[in-house]
Amino acid sequence: MRTAMKAMAPGSASLKRAGAAPATGSRPMPTRIVLVDDHAIMRQGLRAVLEREADLHVVGEAGTPTEAVAAVAAARPHVVLLDLKLTAGPQTDGLDVCRRLCAAHPGIGVLVLTTFAEDRLVVEAVQAGARGYVVKDVDTTELVRAVRAVSRGESAFDAHSASAMVRSLSGGVPEREGLTDRELDVLRLLARGLSNRAIGAELFISETTVKFHVGNLMRKLMVSRRAEAVYAATKLGLL
Repeated sequence: MRTAMKAMAPGSASLKRAGAAPATGSRPMPTRIVLVDDHAIMRQGLRAVLEREADLHVVGEAGTPTEAVAAVAAARPHVVLLDLKLTAGPQTDGLDVCRRLCAAHPGIGVLVLTTFAEDRLVVEAVQAGARGYVVKDVDTTELVRAVRAVSRGESAFDAHSASAMVRSLSGGVPEREGLTDRELDVLRLLARGLSNRAIGAELFISETTVKFHVGNLMRKLMVSRRAEAVYAATKLGLL
């Protein structure tokens, strides 16, 4: 986070409550979070930041890929805050962890929190199933907002990562892979939140054909989720 350890120090102004919703008659269940980072001091700082929020609760920690898989299986969190470098090996071993967690726990929200800001890593993380990507110099208030967004099933990118994704998408989709008119029609209806069946009814095509078009447009936009397709298309000016 911005001057990471300074931002996490007790008493820091950056640790003020980040827009937590006021309590109501029935308090909602807190968002359950597992922290995956190979540095224990980083996990401690993140826990201190997140648990100042009444609606966020850290239920597990891990420092290696093996520990991450076990911790998520045991704690069943809503959100996993995941670093991309977890061992002395490849700097992107966290991508494999992301794929494994998303495959084993459909619906889980993986938010990448890392020092790596390369364009390709942002896109690869989304393709691996991540719902968001922020770099570690992010302001703690923005981090909390990102965690909440991911817990709601939304996308969450800091300004740099969002720009990186758009640059990669813009440069990575050759003209021959541009969206067809029909795929654009499907994309517009996706943006309205319609199901495949409803889209088929609107366009007078079968649900199977809709699935085919959705698969093609997600491949061309280099995303793995419907929400990410809408996000990417919006950034590219297609919606």
